[in-house]
Amino acid sequence: MQDLWEDGRDLRRRAAEPLAHRLRPENIEDLLGQEHLLGEGQVLRRMLDAGIVGSLLLHGPPGTGKTTLALLIAGRLGAHLERENAAQVGVVRIREILAAADRRLGDEGRRTILFLDEIHRFSRSQQDVLLGHVERGGIALIGATTENPWYAVNAALTSRSTVLEVKTLDEPTIVTLLERAMRDPRGLGPLAVELAPDAAAHLATSCEGDARRALTALEVAARSLRPPQRGQGEPVRLDLMAAEASIGSRAVVYDRTGDGHYDTISAFIKSMRGSDPDATVYWLAKMLHAGEDPRFIARRIAILASEDIGQADPSAIAVANAAWNLVEKIGMPEAQLTLAQAAIHMAMAPKSNATSTAIWSAMQEVKDGRTHPIPLELMSGMKKGRAPEAPDYRSPHKADDGVGTTTYLGVDRDFYNPVDRGRESAHAEALKIIRERRRQETSGDGADPSSGT
Repeated sequence: MQDLWEDGRDLRRRAAEPLAHRLRPENIEDLLGQEHLLGEGQVLRRMLDAGIVGSLLLHGPPGTGKTTLALLIAGRLGAHLERENAAQVGVVRIREILAAADRRLGDEGRRTILFLDEIHRFSRSQQDVLLGHVERGGIALIGATTENPWYAVNAALTSRSTVLEVKTLDEPTIVTLLERAMRDPRGLGPLAVELAPDAAAHLATSCEGDARRALTALEVAARSLRPPQRGQGEPVRLDLMAAEASIGSRAVVYDRTGDGHYDTISAFIKSMRGSDPDATVYWLAKMLHAGEDPRFIARRIAILASEDIGQADPSAIAVANAAWNLVEKIGMPEAQLTLAQAAIHMAMAPKSNATSTAIWSAMQEVKDGRTHPIPLELMSGMKKGRAPEAPDYRSPHKADDGVGTTTYLGVDRDFYNPVDRGRESAHAEALKIIRERRRQETSGDGADPSSGT
């Protein structure tokens, strides 16, 4: 009788679980998506087939199956699993897990996998306790995060782990998952409910690759329609209207401190660099809609004005600076107009990275230790008592064209190489002439320069 009571409790507990939880796959083969990890010959599949899985860092958007994948890995390997949230677990608990893992390995020969959700929240003290055990292989760590681990996770952990991206599920995969939920006895199979194709497509499109969100919306729609048990009445059809009501507005996947932040600003910058004003304003709109700091966007526009446009359109940096000032003074929502104008200006401007390449090359020359002495002619005041052999400073204003032929660096180096686009075309032609004259002067083939102070 006790067993019957316990079975009843289990059924009630399972019934209360969200649909996404009830439908977790029970083996690797049932996991949808992630073929780049689990397909034939892929890295994680090879690890599992060999029965050797070291520490892993799984990163990807919410609802892509990171936790499920970790659970399935532990099950496939027959390992003991410990589940913790990095934001909540303390050092004392970590030490207990590590001690038990050592005993288990020694007594049973069974490895322990520690699954840490939100591993980017792992504190320094927690990491220090764990690192030695991870390095020795006493415990296998599987960390899950929605953040980019190369930015958010301590380098000591990333260097000891295999970093794997769990990708967003595409729409056909989401539709397949929804159809499975409709048939599965653990899901909506016991209910007399049908899912219209356009409703499934809408849920798949609107969830932005988040399987958990799609399943939650499906369950809300089905439960709210109150379908009867299968075989006890006419099926209820879940149509497009019900799907739209259950999922609400389309999700905007954007985390101001995570991958959404970095990926979207990257797309915005590359769209401006690639001269696509349409993509530029779309990514700008997405960031503003998600609540991104407009001052951050203004700063990125200003950087691009120098890095990717430079002297091809010298007005770009003035436009960027003006936009930044106006954003500070006006604020949102009106500042979106200013940002859009500045961003479109950058997208349509001729492009050149000659300015940025010039400073990067010069910086590298300095860092490499190739420092050059200042020519005596250029030293302050040119104290003849200190260097009586130094030539007189030659002012470019004495030359007919106002161009100096002095070797201002002392060595022949071309850091700035203008491109043949926009205003920089004129720079390229002028600089070609200037450099040739300067080289002739250095070699002694040029005319006698005018001198002055």
